[in-house]
Amino acid sequence: MATGKYVSYFRVSTQKQGNSGLGLEAQQAMVRTYLNGGDWQMVAEFIEIESGKRRENRPKLNEALALCRKTGATLLIAKLDRLARNVHFISGLIESGVKFIAVESPNDDTFMLHMRAVIGEKEAKDIGDRTKAALKAARARGTVLGGRRVSADRWAEITSQSNQQRSRAAAERVSSLAPVINALRSEGAVTLRDIAAKLNERGFRTARGKQWTAVQVMRVLASEAKAVDAVFA
Repeated sequence: MATGKYVSYFRVSTQKQGNSGLGLEAQQAMVRTYLNGGDWQMVAEFIEIESGKRRENRPKLNEALALCRKTGATLLIAKLDRLARNVHFISGLIESGVKFIAVESPNDDTFMLHMRAVIGEKEAKDIGDRTKAALKAARARGTVLGGRRVSADRWAEITSQSNQQRSRAAAERVSSLAPVINALRSEGAVTLRDIAAKLNERGFRTARGKQWTAVQVMRVLASEAKAVDAVFA
């Protein structure tokens, strides 16, 4: 039974969704169901009509978090992906000290929140990859996109930027998995095979959407070690 002070935050990805209520009513209904009964106070409700990965691109979220800090309220969201599908973002929010609850799975601990964030980021990456592949195929057929043809030099520049983004994403993924693996170790997963088995049991998948193996866990740990060496080099 819910008790205490709460600030609710809802996000829809486009102005059209915000105007139509598409998605918003469902989120609000989930929060109302969670709060059904109990001794609670809704301090404020914030609705964000925007799309973006960075918290600074979400003024309503910033306001909601500031109010939570000021009043000691808990931030309520319907689903974790309404905050972000980005591990770094979710990790930063967890470390900020503001308590938040995704009412879809209200009993999630920090480990489970990290896990859901990793899965959400993977899903977002898959969507982006499919979109890029479709655009590349269209260009290969000679289709003019956006009203003008992209030059070979410009396409090479775009490809280079995409590769750099993938490299950064891979580095962030390694960084986000490190605390998860450390948590598994503290739970008794000692060998690489044990860690891989635990990751698979809890729904984690590799960047390619496959199950973990001991070799892949070793690669993640090796990448983490290289990153640490680079910092202290």
